[in-house]
Amino acid sequence: MPSLDRQDNVFVLDLGDGENRFHPDWLTAVDAALTEVEKAEGPRALVTAATGKFWSNGLDLDWLLAHADRHQEYVVCVHQLFARMLSLPIVTVAALQGHTFAAGAMLSLAHDLRVMRADRGFWCLPEADIGIPFTPGMSALIQSRLAPRTAHESMVTARRYGGLDAAAAGIVDRAVAEDAVLSTAIETAQGQAAKAGDTLGTIKTRMYGPVLAVLRDTVAPLG
Repeated sequence: MPSLDRQDNVFVLDLGDGENRFHPDWLTAVDAALTEVEKAEGPRALVTAATGKFWSNGLDLDWLLAHADRHQEYVVCVHQLFARMLSLPIVTVAALQGHTFAAGAMLSLAHDLRVMRADRGFWCLPEADIGIPFTPGMSALIQSRLAPRTAHESMVTARRYGGLDAAAAGIVDRAVAEDAVLSTAIETAQGQAAKAGDTLGTIKTRMYGPVLAVLRDTVAPLG
């Protein structure tokens, strides 16, 4: 399960050491951690990290298959996580040490900045290959955070990007050695901690207003 630590002005949210799929209990734990970070006072920033082979493998498809009657409720919760991360009044940095797939890749895009391991691991939106269409909210998020050509390629071809390719495509901001992923993310976040506050929250909310509106739609989240 996710856990929250703090290093000076930087909160470090560790998503876990498994596939870090979006089980409802996992979503609740992440939401509680974000509440703690948001309620804190003074300079602060957030790094979202993980340990092991995966940063996040996205939706918990096994849970969805077992709870088909709660599909819409589940998607609403996932969208709420994306919207919350996208609009947090602090600078957020995703430290991608491992595979970052599907909704996990979308969660990384909801962060302000991304640091990825250069030599191993992939960032990928595999929905076209696995037969799961993007929701309107997911499409809006991806297209708001990636250049049009990259959004098209990643969504339509399900390309797997290694760290260097992801950096070249503008998906991540930096690709570094494995042992430098977390430290680079923390250093980057520390340099932005003084920006935390209502002004930053307002900037993000206005910048991504249309995307947030779609992500917060609870009537027809599936389109």
